[in-house]
Amino acid sequence: MTNQSLGLVGEEAAVAFLKEKGYRILERNFKCRLGEVDIVARDNETYCFVEVKTRSSEDFGLPQEAVSRQKQAQISKAALHYLKTKKLFEKSARFDVVSVLYKDDVPKIDLIENAFELDAHFSY
Repeated sequence: MTNQSLGLVGEEAAVAFLKEKGYRILERNFKCRLGEVDIVARDNETYCFVEVKTRSSEDFGLPQEAVSRQKQAQISKAALHYLKTKKLFEKSARFDVVSVLYKDDVPKIDLIENAFELDAHFSY
């Protein structure tokens, strides 16, 4: 399986997992000039910007360890753009990470709620 197809399979597993947890999926692969967010969802009244990381082994660390500071900044920018264009600045929001690790073709899925804070080292 290629990295791209593994990522797509992992994202599908993450969506199913989040729905099972009660999240309402609003958008997938939200893109703007500032970046991309894998999944935009709502958990009750909170808007969640979800990054999905999928791996087929732990050879290069756990999937969630791949959400670097640079990636957090890019997600932050895209999330702020989403909130601004949808006029949702007054709403509660957070950043979650879904880690999908495939072992013997079976996904082990972990949800890290509020995984990181808004990276505000940029002007919007």
